[in-house]
Amino acid sequence: MANKKTGINLLLRSLASRNYRLYFFGQALSLIGTWIQQIAMRWLVYRLTKSELLLGVVGFASDIPVFFLVPVAGVLADKFKRHHILAITQALAALQASILAILVFTGHIEVWHIVVLGVFLGVINAFDIPARQAFLVDVVESKEDLGNAIALNSFIFNGALLIGPSIAGVLIAFFGEGPCFILNGVSYLALIGALFFMKIPERKIASGNLQVGRGILEGARYAFRSVPIRSILLLVALVSFMSVSYMLLMPVFAAKILRGGPQAFGYLMSATGVGALAGAVFLASRENIIGLAKLIVVAGVLYGVGLSVLIFIALFSSFIVDRRRHRYDPNVANGFQQHNPADHRR
Repeated sequence: MANKKTGINLLLRSLASRNYRLYFFGQALSLIGTWIQQIAMRWLVYRLTKSELLLGVVGFASDIPVFFLVPVAGVLADKFKRHHILAITQALAALQASILAILVFTGHIEVWHIVVLGVFLGVINAFDIPARQAFLVDVVESKEDLGNAIALNSFIFNGALLIGPSIAGVLIAFFGEGPCFILNGVSYLALIGALFFMKIPERKIASGNLQVGRGILEGARYAFRSVPIRSILLLVALVSFMSVSYMLLMPVFAAKILRGGPQAFGYLMSATGVGALAGAVFLASRENIIGLAKLIVVAGVLYGVGLSVLIFIALFSSFIVDRRRHRYDPNVANGFQQHNPADHRR
């Protein structure tokens, strides 16, 4: 009888697959670079414009291509070799980061550059995301370890969220945004190298003409006929629509409310990864998915409570700052505008 895996062996069991080990460490470095760039882009936009609206515009420009193109990209990920798709998307993302770095170092960077390059990165991510998610099936040898591999994937994503923003905050404070984009461009080489050294078994790909529309409809029908998948999709859509925007506005919170700089912004973003990292470790240590539905409900409630507390703190802090500004502003006293004595001279 085979020995039952326990402890660290249970937590890291999917790393027994050579291809997944390469993917794990390559993606870890790549994701750290990605978060470094995300922080640098948002701080750069706010530094140039001091506009909350333009922060939202840049975020919208980066995400809207994903919304429209992911269904098409999902069909392509089923029809073509996924590691080839990933190699292309990583190379193009490195190019995007390099262009940003050149514009920053030469002093020619403008907001419209960031918007255009954000759209470009959004198109890249639209093809990268489905290929990356489906690629786990190709690199994990034992399908019993697939759940563990997915959990470890979440672990490195949130681990990168914990590490990347802190590094970005320090780099921006001392050297500016340019080095952040360079680091991100270099980090893509880690995953490209990992893909090069992998030995991916050939998989059967359905022959025939590429019918994108038919593939999208089949996927949509399957997703909405499955109660678990439909419920998870609706939950993710609701959370994304209602709460993810706080990450876009974090530079405003760090600068205006906390009176901090890029370091404060980086630390705030890193803090958001602590709880998610703990959750990923917990999921990776589970042997099966039994009972996860109840955990998702509990986690959703806790997420809502935590977000409500964050909103309350933000509003209360803003109120306190405004009161203090009103109290100590030399031009304001007891609610009345102080007049310049020179105004009374005739």
